[in-house]
Amino acid sequence: MRISYRWCAVAFFSLFALLLAPSDAIAQQSLAGKRPNIIFILADDTGYGDASCTGNPILKTPNIDRLYKEGVRFSDFHVSPTCSPTRCALMTGRHEMHSGVTHTINERERMSLKATTVAQVLKSAGYTTGIFGKWHLGDEEPYQPNQRGFDEVFIHGGGGIGQTYVGSCGDVPGNTYFNPVIRHNGTFEKTQGFCTDVFFRQAISWADKVKGKEPFFLYLPLNAAHAPLSCPPEYEAPYKGKVHPLVSTFYGMIANIDENVGKLLAKLQGWGIDNDTLVIFMNDNGGFDLSCKIFNAGMRGSKNTPHNGGTRAMSLWRWPGTLKPVTSDRLTAHIDMFPTFAELAGAKVPVDVASKLEGFSLVPLLEDPNAAWHDDRVLYTHIGRWPLGAEPAEYKGCSVRWKNYLAVNEGKGWALYDLHADPGETKDLSKSDPQVMQRLERDYDAWWKDTLPLLENEQAYKTAPKVNPFKELYWKQYKGPGPNNVPPGTFIKPG
Repeated sequence: MRISYRWCAVAFFSLFALLLAPSDAIAQQSLAGKRPNIIFILADDTGYGDASCTGNPILKTPNIDRLYKEGVRFSDFHVSPTCSPTRCALMTGRHEMHSGVTHTINERERMSLKATTVAQVLKSAGYTTGIFGKWHLGDEEPYQPNQRGFDEVFIHGGGGIGQTYVGSCGDVPGNTYFNPVIRHNGTFEKTQGFCTDVFFRQAISWADKVKGKEPFFLYLPLNAAHAPLSCPPEYEAPYKGKVHPLVSTFYGMIANIDENVGKLLAKLQGWGIDNDTLVIFMNDNGGFDLSCKIFNAGMRGSKNTPHNGGTRAMSLWRWPGTLKPVTSDRLTAHIDMFPTFAELAGAKVPVDVASKLEGFSLVPLLEDPNAAWHDDRVLYTHIGRWPLGAEPAEYKGCSVRWKNYLAVNEGKGWALYDLHADPGETKDLSKSDPQVMQRLERDYDAWWKDTLPLLENEQAYKTAPKVNPFKELYWKQYKGPGPNNVPPGTFIKPG
């Protein structure tokens, strides 16, 4: 058989040109098992509208905007209405209530010891794991992140720096956002600087040590921009006089986060691992109420509400050379992170754990935003936080999301909204579209019935420790005076 030299030359140069073509000209290879470093940044109480890339007309976030522009954006991504619930769902790939979390305090923030975390699964696949910031899934020792899959632990206690509640949830005495005392692998350390700077600095230092050895999972769950609102004055200065004084501080805290995101990206590039690292930025619930009144992307609701504005989150995924900049409008959620990370890592999820996962891997959408996916999924939200006893609270602050529909019940009956036609939730369709309303109400009732037996922490307050665990360990380490004799803001030095 005679082969044309001209044909061979054309074929050769066509193949050569394809290999040199920009990544968007090459068919996307499977991402499963590519084992990138994973850096997951979770901002506290920062709403969907609290970034310039999502439309905020006042706040400037150039580095978060860069993540938005350079990667995959999930525009209909949802979390829980408050912080501990979101953190639990992220860790387990299940609705938070299915791991016992129904509140942020009173032992109801403790993630079930029966739960397997994504950190454990990644660790089993050879990843090195580290957490820097806010855990908020149980301060007693068995619940701590070093027992839940994290090799490196650098955290504060409770739900916020300096916050303490009756029972097991609380931080060391007198702690503040500036120069906070942090528990580092079991030992308390006095740090220097603003808390967000401290967490990013420590995370970068750890990544520098572990990079290149095996892939790492770096979890950066920040306490900012959660109250008490505080930041270095230079960050809030650009917003003073333009917004409410509390919002100017809140915006300053986010601007500080943004600057640290830029520093982190610069380090990845300087280390030469930018193309080997997936960076994800998210917020953990709806925004701060005062900020949402300034801009909330046209949504109704804020933190601690079952409305769209209480659960919709930024979800920005940057992986240079691998992910093309694109927007996916599929209905996605925090429970999808576990299966996504596991698939990217090539991790083997135990059969009993996999059978309980409620999320779906986002890998098909990362590869192709138009891929066939789970278009009939249903998401359930409940704000929890009932005083005592779950059964009477079934309809007090809940919602069901299916396709473009959102059914909401705040204790006064169901309302139904079409979020595509009415993103501000102004027109109730429950009477005009009864079939959809009845379907979603039935779905919710069945979900609630299945959930009740899993609420294992509802009576945990009866056996709560009399002394907060972080305080007890702090006093033990520093041989300080008793719990009633520590002046606020005091850091007790070793005696």
